Amino acid sequence: MVLSGMVMAEEDISEAISEFEDFLSSGYKKQIDELVGNYPKKKSLNVDFLDLERYDPDLADALVKKPDLLIDAAQKALVAIGHPMPDMEFEPHVRFFNLPDKDLMIQGISSRNISELISFKGVITKRNEVLHRVKIAIYECLSCGETYKLAITKKTQPPQMCEKCKKNTLRLDEDNSYFMDVQRAEAQELLERVKGGAPAARIQLWFEDDWVNIITPGDNVVITGIMRIVPPVRQKGRAENATIYTKYIDVVHVLGLQRDFEQVEVSEEEGKQIRDLSTEPHLFEKLIKSVAPAIYGHDEVKEALVLQLFGGTKDKNMPGGGPIRSDIHVLLIGDPGSAKTRFLQQVRDLAPKSIFVSGKSTTGVGLTASAERDEFGDGSWSLKAGALVLASGGIASIDEFDKIDEHERSALHEVMESQTVSVAKAGIVTSFKAKTAILAAANPKHGRFDPNKLPGDQFDIPPTLLSRFDLIFPIMDVMDEDKDSKLADHMLLSHKRATAARTAEGGKIPDAKFYDPDLIDPAFLTKYIAYARQTTTPSLTDEAMEKIKTYYVEMRRLGRSQGGGAVPITPRQIEGLVRLSEAAAKARLSQTVEAMDAERAIKITDFVIHKIMMDRETGRIDSDIISTGKPKSHVDKLETLMNIVRSMQKEYDMVEISKIIEEAKNNYNIEEQLARRLVDDLIYQGELYKSKHGFVKVVDAEKG
Repeated sequence: MVLSGMVMAEEDISEAISEFEDFLSSGYKKQIDELVGNYPKKKSLNVDFLDLERYDPDLADALVKKPDLLIDAAQKALVAIGHPMPDMEFEPHVRFFNLPDKDLMIQGISSRNISELISFKGVITKRNEVLHRVKIAIYECLSCGETYKLAITKKTQPPQMCEKCKKNTLRLDEDNSYFMDVQRAEAQELLERVKGGAPAARIQLWFEDDWVNIITPGDNVVITGIMRIVPPVRQKGRAENATIYTKYIDVVHVLGLQRDFEQVEVSEEEGKQIRDLSTEPHLFEKLIKSVAPAIYGHDEVKEALVLQLFGGTKDKNMPGGGPIRSDIHVLLIGDPGSAKTRFLQQVRDLAPKSIFVSGKSTTGVGLTASAERDEFGDGSWSLKAGALVLASGGIASIDEFDKIDEHERSALHEVMESQTVSVAKAGIVTSFKAKTAILAAANPKHGRFDPNKLPGDQFDIPPTLLSRFDLIFPIMDVMDEDKDSKLADHMLLSHKRATAARTAEGGKIPDAKFYDPDLIDPAFLTKYIAYARQTTTPSLTDEAMEKIKTYYVEMRRLGRSQGGGAVPITPRQIEGLVRLSEAAAKARLSQTVEAMDAERAIKITDFVIHKIMMDRETGRIDSDIISTGKPKSHVDKLETLMNIVRSMQKEYDMVEISKIIEEAKNNYNIEEQLARRLVDDLIYQGELYKSKHGFVKVVDAEKG
């Protein structure tokens, strides 16, 4: 029997069913036929809310205020229209989307929205395992054997007493009941919509039936759903307040955002101003000056940051199908107090989508993804997206990059090259998108940066990670009287102007042009960057390709002519040059990469190569300094010493270190101090070992 009074509708919805039948028949007949033909593989009919609003505004308004009743009416109307096969159970879903209030923020969802249909944007941060909820419950009385069939809705209360024998002996017959898949997830406010350093609000999501596993942590989505409340969960050791409820969203529809970052609203007037600015002859000078204007000098660094903000052309693939990275990675290394952190903060504020983390307080799972047990007590594991996944499509600023633990830093290798995060934790194996440009800052191990020492010896960053940065800038505090005087004037004048500006503006923060007429206001620059990234997809011209090719070939020719086997530039730099050239074109709002864009990319790449990849001992440019951590000349000397030891070991069981030093000095022109350091390096690397004080042996020979 069916329990009486349990499933009665709150209101008569027959009129609404009739209206939905007319609406769906007039505009969605083709989609309904397709749904019926593919049922149960496809169970949902997606309906545009704006179509309903144009058809019947009153019905659309009622849907927002009483979604449970009206969605039920729409689904009954769909069943009536569908005419399924007689022997087939037809239980479709009607999923409304495209509500007009998509600008609602998660933090703005409040008690006035309870039981209403709402829509908002967010990023999925966590997804739990699929669970199973009773849809049609079969209850059996243990005393008299009577059975009851009960459709479970959101407001259904499980029966306690048998209506026949009046005893509290009802038991759920799980074998004969009908279940439906459900899944819990969590959404967070889009980072680019959070202003002023406020924490990003979060909310729980519930997906049902055919919409489980439709989202992945890191996805940017538009959620349409019904806001519901649930009583507090009783937890051990904590007092329960029965009057305070938590909220969640019963998801009706989810739409993935194709864009990697929020569509920044640009008015028609602002669009005209952006296009006008893009045609100015001194555009790049203005852009460079507007990035971190409080920092004096470092124009090359600022230019690199400008190009990073715009990024290369997205969604390109190699002929074999592999994606080509479009994001530009930049590393700032140098002395403490040289404004590296300020650069990171400025980029964070300018980028349409950005996140800032510090290496000292960052874990590997915090950057990539973590597995967490469900805090609501069902014990299941769920994946939670980390900072680089959440910042996908934007920029991640990582301060104290060298302080990240070695084990945790290894997670960055995949992110920086293939721009994905592969996770195998708690029995969950999956992959997230992390199309994130990384701007990192690192300090030398021993205080200040020494240009005469190898970068790999000064920073706790492995060469495999260093080589993934497109540009590496050393920021040194050089004592120069003229430069020091100008820097002091710049800082003091900045403080003086800041005080005068606050006074002139009545305590308000003044416009950027108050300080310098050439400065672009930060809010407008953010819109400029977003507009360029959304509307511009530049492609290489023959002239730009020839410029890059000529530079690459000339640098390779230089490597051959300087001798020693050092490679000044590798094919990886070609991709970096293309990305930088595309970014320069994008900054001009140009759909083509011209020769001048390639020249700009070559100029900044050449600057970095001569600053970082110069072997001070030989005067040669050597890319091995970054890619392997040691220049070719250093590797050759190590091999020379190994050959000396192998040769001597044929005559002696153990080789005296002093004889190795003497042989290297007399026959190979290796200075005594350098030779001793090289022997120590070989011992540290495990190529040699000390058999006793003052003597060494080759490890391979001992193994043989």
